[in-house]
Amino acid sequence: MLSLNFLLSACGQKKAKDGRTDTPTSGTIKFASDESFSPIIEEELQTYQYRFPHTHLLPIYTDDNTGMQMLLDQKVNLFFTSHALKKGEDALLRSKGPIPEVFPIGYDGIAFIINRSNIDSCITVNDVKKILNGQIATWKQLNPKNSKGDIEVVFDNKASATLHYVVDSILGGKNIKSKNIVAANNSKSVIDYVHKTPNAIGVIGSNWLNDHRDSTNTTFKKDITVVAISKTTVAAVSNSWQPYQAYLLDGRYPFVRTIYAIVADPHKALPWAFANFITNPIGQKIIFKAGLLPYRGEINIREVEVKTQ
Repeated sequence: MLSLNFLLSACGQKKAKDGRTDTPTSGTIKFASDESFSPIIEEELQTYQYRFPHTHLLPIYTDDNTGMQMLLDQKVNLFFTSHALKKGEDALLRSKGPIPEVFPIGYDGIAFIINRSNIDSCITVNDVKKILNGQIATWKQLNPKNSKGDIEVVFDNKASATLHYVVDSILGGKNIKSKNIVAANNSKSVIDYVHKTPNAIGVIGSNWLNDHRDSTNTTFKKDITVVAISKTTVAAVSNSWQPYQAYLLDGRYPFVRTIYAIVADPHKALPWAFANFITNPIGQKIIFKAGLLPYRGEINIREVEVKTQ
């Protein structure tokens, strides 16, 4: 169906009333994405433009609120975010002409990162909630042996998809009440801030964490520690999990969000084709190789016993 759409669109390009001339395999467009998804979007973008060299897709990496508003105003026809359209947003887009389509493309984890010198690398879901709602304000409250002082909670942006997930899915719609909150502007700045700040805990999308020198996706960045999260009442190494693909899949890691491509493209041209490409086998394989969990495709987990001599 996608190939047929390509063929029909390529036959006789006409400039639309809105000035667009793009087709599924050619042209220039802008699209928006929440900044926390930029690593995986960049990888998909490079492959798509390599396969279709006459396409030029220009990403605008911004916060979740701004990206959605750009889509609603039809300044872009494609937006990557972590929530599906609300009824009011869907109705507004339909009133302007395009019928919106929502493509789930994959899953990532909401990761918590700490400074390498911090000893508390395993915490519970309940601990996370208490840190975010202000009940736990110092590391000593979490662990009497931890002398790091006040806990600084660091987010990428005050209007990001990551922050929205924390409020909606972890805190049940309640606002964050931690006394020390830092907005670091973007995801890379969160990692840099935590690397330099012994008492900080950063909140970040897990697609920022993989060390791409490791093709097995089992190594996180060396300059910070990724916290292992436990669903039990007392966290231990044996019952706490980091946001690896397998633990996103089997539910052991508790903080998992869906990544969506929302398309409002009246022409079903380049924005629609790029989103559709990501849902197809090649695009899903890119998501898998990046260390995230693809939305489509059967994944089997095999347990391997490693014997050392």
